[in-house]
Amino acid sequence: MSTSEEAVPGSEAIPSAGAVLWRWAADGIEVLLVHRPKYDDWSLPKGKREPGEHVLLTAVREVDEETSVRPVLGPRLRTAEYLANGRPKRVDYWSAFTGGQQAAASHEIDAVSWLPLRHAPDRLSYPHDADVIASLQPRQTVPLILLRHAPAGRKYDWPGDDLLRPLDERGAIDALALADLVACFAPSARVVSSPALRCTETVRPYAARFGGSVDVEDALAPPGRTSGSSSSLTNGGDSLRYLFRDLVAAGQPAVACLHRENLPQALAAACSALRVPLPAGSLSPGSLSPGTLSPGTLSPGTLPSGTLPSGTLPGLVPAGLDPSLPKGGFWVLHIASGDLVAMDRYELLGSLSRVAGFSWAADSWAADSWAADSWAGDSWAADSWAADSWVPWSCAAS
Repeated sequence: MSTSEEAVPGSEAIPSAGAVLWRWAADGIEVLLVHRPKYDDWSLPKGKREPGEHVLLTAVREVDEETSVRPVLGPRLRTAEYLANGRPKRVDYWSAFTGGQQAAASHEIDAVSWLPLRHAPDRLSYPHDADVIASLQPRQTVPLILLRHAPAGRKYDWPGDDLLRPLDERGAIDALALADLVACFAPSARVVSSPALRCTETVRPYAARFGGSVDVEDALAPPGRTSGSSSSLTNGGDSLRYLFRDLVAAGQPAVACLHRENLPQALAAACSALRVPLPAGSLSPGSLSPGTLSPGTLSPGTLPSGTLPSGTLPGLVPAGLDPSLPKGGFWVLHIASGDLVAMDRYELLGSLSRVAGFSWAADSWAADSWAADSWAGDSWAADSWAADSWVPWSCAAS
């Protein structure tokens, strides 16, 4: 293997992003490698983030430019850190199933090669790329995205019905940005929303991208509020469970826009539909802090008997998981055949965005840390949880 890229941690790293493209082949899983004539090396498709660009958009753009494949991102993979020409560099990676798209060399690439997953590390020029491939869970997933609405001014400054409070100027700009970010995971999807105007306005630009519509669901309304006037309302918790049960059962990408107040219940309903147990104390706002995290705090053996259907052993959501999001933030639950494979959290800050907070994978691939980084001044950190223990890799304040 080449030594021109030396693995090294660093806080002032060049921000970059890419993806591991993979597909099903006759003899198993194949992944795509690219050859750069400038360095005469084989690596993963990736590239530098442009000023002000969200890292998700960087990953999609760079992979498209180098391989002629426009990826649909799946779960986050391991981050690579190394020296490139004497400068520290950090590359965030995502899994991306390609389906029937045809790859072709483009941009700074003169050749692409599909290789069996087991043989790809032998062709790669750098050990850190092999580590990224080792974190791949080759399961074709569909996203279930829980999105908190964009900014809509202050509640107490709005004189009318709160359900009719619209997005403010910043919120309208954020809604346009969110349309691009959500599309990185779901080019099209079923879009459901709270009846609150600020929610429907948040997801309308995304639905407009693919000619879709926004379905209003009373189950996503703020607690105690619906768009109707009926006095006999279904219990809010039951309504959420029914809604997310149906979204999961459909097996199609879905985006749900809702509120700070009902986000914990919605995430719990989604996990319930996916048969993922929630330990006591999970999903409580403000419950996650660096001091509360320690290896071994949760394992499958801690569940009481009878909690799961016979023969099932899904992953567990970590105890103390904080589901809260800033306005415009979203969770992505990656689902395969009714199983929760991974879940990631992303945030949007004005016109600049960040990968933030937490990343969870059902399998115990996470052997290295997800370290804090900086994107245009916005700090982010990510944690990872494996099947047998809650492992706090990085808990930087943001």
